[in-house]
Amino acid sequence: MGYAGGVSFGIKTIPANVGYADILRVWREADEIPEIEHAWLYDHLLPRVGAGFALDEGLSGPVYEGWTLLTALAAQTRRLRLGLLVTNNRVRRPAVLAKIGATVDVIAGGRLDFGLGVGGMPKRDPRFETLVAPEYNAYGIPHGSWPDAVADLAEACTIIRRMWTETVFDFAGEHNQLTGVRCNPKPIQRPHPPLLIAGTGTATLRVVAEHANIWNVIGLPRNTIEYLRQRSDVLDEHCAAIGRDPGEITRSAQIVVSYDDPAESRRHLRQLIGAGFTHLVLVLPAPYPNEVARWATDELISPTLDQVAY
Repeated sequence: MGYAGGVSFGIKTIPANVGYADILRVWREADEIPEIEHAWLYDHLLPRVGAGFALDEGLSGPVYEGWTLLTALAAQTRRLRLGLLVTNNRVRRPAVLAKIGATVDVIAGGRLDFGLGVGGMPKRDPRFETLVAPEYNAYGIPHGSWPDAVADLAEACTIIRRMWTETVFDFAGEHNQLTGVRCNPKPIQRPHPPLLIAGTGTATLRVVAEHANIWNVIGLPRNTIEYLRQRSDVLDEHCAAIGRDPGEITRSAQIVVSYDDPAESRRHLRQLIGAGFTHLVLVLPAPYPNEVARWATDELISPTLDQVAY
């Protein structure tokens, strides 16, 4: 997977305040363009906009449940790798997530990239109460403490991988207790679908080092290149501590593209590639222009790949 320098490009469509037919149109178009290798949705139960850092003030617009929508799109595409960027581990228990993921991988013919994250921000982040709590409170989902949520994510990664590779097992963890759990059918991909974990916190990066095939971050301009390089160095340190080659983990970043200023988006992409991020996700703002996937290819992907090649 990937073009010059191992770089790959994907798109992300935010399934809020937009119609299903519009999302399907964009994914079907992207499915016919080889330069676009992967496509993503997000996993929120209340409307959020942009790259997931702002709530719709009214909280009243339409938003589609991520895994249900992903299943529909998997059945109506043939080539794109696909996933949620990323699944909120607090919303569904890991054994249920493993079962859902295996089913989608079968429907997709082995194209699932399994995105997973803690879900929201730690309480010390001033955005937490306004960006995360309303979603959890509205649906009666306990969010607990941040350390507990990170520990639960680590257990989830273990459970999901074991369900995809073992016949039946018990699990006695601090946050999850399972007896006789099994997953049949298994995912098509062997040994299992790639696991993408998002997050930049030091504790989360320990989980990334232990379990992830792909590490995802919010790119420019939300986070600076200097910050992302520093976080990447922390991930390398965690890998060294457990004896894992950090080169086994693909660095991934998502950016919200500008239809009005593609040159700025291209500059951000070049900076990210220069910092070692080679799995790039273009967040396409709605409403989607006609042939937006072709626009992204011609204005962003192809020019960037041409520069990487030289």
